[in-house]
Amino acid sequence: MSSYIEKVRSVNEKREAPPLAHVHNYGCQLNVTDGEKLKGILLQMGYGFTELPEEADLVIFNTCAVRENAEERVFGNLGFLKQYKEKKRDMIICVSGCMTEQSVIVEKIKSSYKYVDIVFGTNAFDRFPQFVFEIMNGRKHFYDEQGPGNDLSEGIDQIRSSTFKASVPIMYGCNNFCTYCIVPYVRGRERSRSPEVIVDEVRKLVNDGYKEIMLLGQNVNSYGNDLNGDISFPELLRMINAIDGEFIVRFMSSHPKDAGKDLIDSITECEKVGNFLHLPVQSGSNSVLERMNRRYTAEKYLEIIEYARSKSDDFTFSTDILIGFPNETNEEFEDTLKIVEKARYSNIYSFIYSKRTGTKAALIEDAVPYSEKQERMQRLLELQRQITTEDYKKYIGKTLTVLCESEGKGGEGTLTGKSREFIIVNFCGDKSLIGSFVKVKITGARNWAVDGELV
Repeated sequence: MSSYIEKVRSVNEKREAPPLAHVHNYGCQLNVTDGEKLKGILLQMGYGFTELPEEADLVIFNTCAVRENAEERVFGNLGFLKQYKEKKRDMIICVSGCMTEQSVIVEKIKSSYKYVDIVFGTNAFDRFPQFVFEIMNGRKHFYDEQGPGNDLSEGIDQIRSSTFKASVPIMYGCNNFCTYCIVPYVRGRERSRSPEVIVDEVRKLVNDGYKEIMLLGQNVNSYGNDLNGDISFPELLRMINAIDGEFIVRFMSSHPKDAGKDLIDSITECEKVGNFLHLPVQSGSNSVLERMNRRYTAEKYLEIIEYARSKSDDFTFSTDILIGFPNETNEEFEDTLKIVEKARYSNIYSFIYSKRTGTKAALIEDAVPYSEKQERMQRLLELQRQITTEDYKKYIGKTLTVLCESEGKGGEGTLTGKSREFIIVNFCGDKSLIGSFVKVKITGARNWAVDGELV
């Protein structure tokens, strides 16, 4: 890779003005991290950066394939790029990420978006400089279709979007094959990074002043299964917790089938790990969970919740819920409302089912009207608003440790951040506090956040 980086850099250094690149990420935090790595490579190749695609000499759309509307946005934005390409003929347009791991998408780009120069997947970072160099030297298109593969993309410097929050992938891929999910097909099978490499990366980030470390994986609870059983995810958390410095560790996502007492124990016993777990339930109906191939029951799921709350009263959960899985009945949806009432999440991320071509669920004929799914979504959201409004009142009078993240929506003099429990906290203070931990006494509660004042 380094030889092609130098070749591209040599070309760019001969330009009258330094070239600019525009990188747009779609989808999850893992995609954002991939985009940061691509920026690191681009910087080495002599590119600066711009937020405006019309100013760019090279554009990358780093795509997501989880939901259909994400793909539609990509194609819509690709359409806009055509006019810029016509004005700047040497502009290089690239499409990368999960979408490009689907052959049907690549064929669509080939036939309908012929002005796209480079198409590459989630496993081609080391070959990306070569693609750019060959396009610079007259090649018309470069379509890399090698598939997800087993590469871990180690040793690539990142241009991080924050100076105090950093994401660190600990593994890639997924072995679960939920019937509605395309991820195993576009990200490949599970591959764990070396624990020593992860710990070293986190230590360097902490030494550089980063205060929040987000560990990423499609299913972090499977971490280490491919490393001969020498290490588990709870053990990795304890290793990271032992690093010197003031920081907080968060992670996502956890699969309930692999979330056991050892995970909860490590969270509650490690003072640097947030007292919080994002645990996607998807549905509260056992029959729907079986059709989804989730491999746990609602009862087993609630056992995890109950055990965590027995260890710590302030332990909080968030979740993902999929509304309208094909042929979901009213009774099955009511089971979802019941599990929301019992789990009492601090937050939910809810979605109406979107058919993904290539998954087993896409083959199911669905008799439930979309309008009915929308009504169910509204009922779910109203229930969650009631729960958070009630439960957040318990924080009034308490003092929480908060990582101050940004200015608040209240304008100048207001700040917002998240507590160890991953609760959004709004308070007044000077913006110089952004990026640091503060103590905030809670004075009020809303249905999405709490309000407080600096101690």
